[in-house]
Amino acid sequence: MPTRKKPSAANPLWGARFAAAPDAVMARINASIEVDRRMALEDIAGSRAHCTMLMRRRIVSRADGRRILAGLDRIERELRAGRFCFSAALEDIHMNVEARLAALIGKPAGRLHTARSRNDQVATDFKLWVRGALDRLMADLAALARALLDQAGRHAATVMPGFTHLQLAQPVTFGHHLLAYVEMLLRDLDRARAARARSDESPLGAGALAGTSFPIDRRATARALGFARPAANSLDAVSDRDFALDYLATAAIVMVHLSRLAEELVLWVTPQFGLVRLSDAYTTGSSMMPQKRNPDAAELVRGKAGRVFGGLLGLLTVLKGLPLTYSKDMQEDKPPVFDAADTLDLALAAMTGMVRDLKADARRMRAAAGQGFATATDLADWAVQALNIPFREAHHIAGRAVAAAERKGVDLAQLSLAELRAIDRRIDARVFARLTVERAVASRDSEGGTAPVRVRTAVREARRRLKALAS
Repeated sequence: MPTRKKPSAANPLWGARFAAAPDAVMARINASIEVDRRMALEDIAGSRAHCTMLMRRRIVSRADGRRILAGLDRIERELRAGRFCFSAALEDIHMNVEARLAALIGKPAGRLHTARSRNDQVATDFKLWVRGALDRLMADLAALARALLDQAGRHAATVMPGFTHLQLAQPVTFGHHLLAYVEMLLRDLDRARAARARSDESPLGAGALAGTSFPIDRRATARALGFARPAANSLDAVSDRDFALDYLATAAIVMVHLSRLAEELVLWVTPQFGLVRLSDAYTTGSSMMPQKRNPDAAELVRGKAGRVFGGLLGLLTVLKGLPLTYSKDMQEDKPPVFDAADTLDLALAAMTGMVRDLKADARRMRAAAGQGFATATDLADWAVQALNIPFREAHHIAGRAVAAAERKGVDLAQLSLAELRAIDRRIDARVFARLTVERAVASRDSEGGTAPVRVRTAVREARRRLKALAS
């Protein structure tokens, strides 16, 4: 049985309450610096705002406050230059910064933690970090939406097959298809904006859980950090992680949309579909089969969605049984958010690159759109409009026409007028104007429809909405 290492000194963070140091395993499970070091700049920002407020409220002298601020500035330069030395022995980013500050300026560093706790400090740092991640997410979503809109504008009249159940249904345009993903991204942008708005309350000043007896100015620190207001309840302020859940929920829905588009790209680039071609920059070859061009970037976007979904479920599980206020379980809030943010940044960058570079094979799309009797609904619609008959009767006529074309091995437009009149004597030559895929697509000019004129209008309108959401 392995022996346990017994540290020789009590943890200096806990003062005189403990005479003995924690077990080595306890030190390892308790430390979070390898995770929360990513919030170092946010920790500096929070400490700078807190110190400035303490000076103005005369809780800390101006002389000590100026030394603290100068020390924080130096630490920030070290962090940005990659020269800051992180120590696992100091447990978390807050104590790493405080210890370095003490090494730089001495005793005044100990005054920085007046009127705050690591509970409100970490909540503030984490919320600042998540707000930055939401800002990046919104910028990345807008970039992908613009790439899709550029392609949609170029292909407003490019006919392609539309599917339900992955079976050929009706012809649509490639531009119209891409605009569907733009709509998803616009909703994602709206969700991200709403999540950021809900995170506009500062936890700083809530203390460990009950506030503080010092005459602090929480509104001043909130303004300094870019928050609209301080959180209204100190208990909620230190225990709230809704902002992290909001980010993960938004990220999960974004990944659903990216994964659906990735799946379509994977299908479309196969020889069996052959509708688009991805560039060399986003495909790979095979170590054995020289003819292969694998859509690995799309497949990885599709696969990485599960990591983000898992992060959301993981944090929900951590939080669902916790009493107020802070529990150490909440140290597990950051890994899923950080991992989701990294995954999302990469997936959005890859998808934007693929969309910008992809080339549509308009000829192959047109040929595929004409297969499978895709204009059968148009025959039924024509019969309703031209013959003034109920749609169900027209549907039956179109179904018989499809069966006749299938027996003959031709498309609907290749049936003769005589053959169509044998199905229903009321059919006349006007029907042929509706049986080509181009005419079928052009006829679907209802609002939100696939007619090229509608697609071009939709592209313009989507650009306007995107500009409003991304501003």
